[in-house]
Amino acid sequence: MKNQPYVPHKTNMYFPKPLIIPLTVNRVESKVTHLKEASSHEFFVLSDGNKRIYTESDALSEYGIQKILDPSTVSYMNLFINGILQPKVNYEVTEGKIVLLTEDIPSEECPIILQMITI
Repeated sequence: MKNQPYVPHKTNMYFPKPLIIPLTVNRVESKVTHLKEASSHEFFVLSDGNKRIYTESDALSEYGIQKILDPSTVSYMNLFINGILQPKVNYEVTEGKIVLLTEDIPSEECPIILQMITI
């Protein structure tokens, strides 16, 4: 064999050049919507391990005066038991009262939080 200079093998010689197509963006005029003011109210209580019905008198006093608002005046309502969001079929809320509709009762000292949002 004769001494020939080393020529590296070109591995990309069979790949086509990438096709680059510039994107065109149609400008869309959008309406400016005004933000609505929202307020959030919470009701905090600890389960006693026996009750299914909680009223405003059961509220934790450390959080100040708390109300359970009338559901017809609230836009959204969420109930958390031990930090878990509950489906609506598990509870019923009327002004001043929460009723748990589940078979089991939260254990003693389990936090129950009702979040009420009005827009």
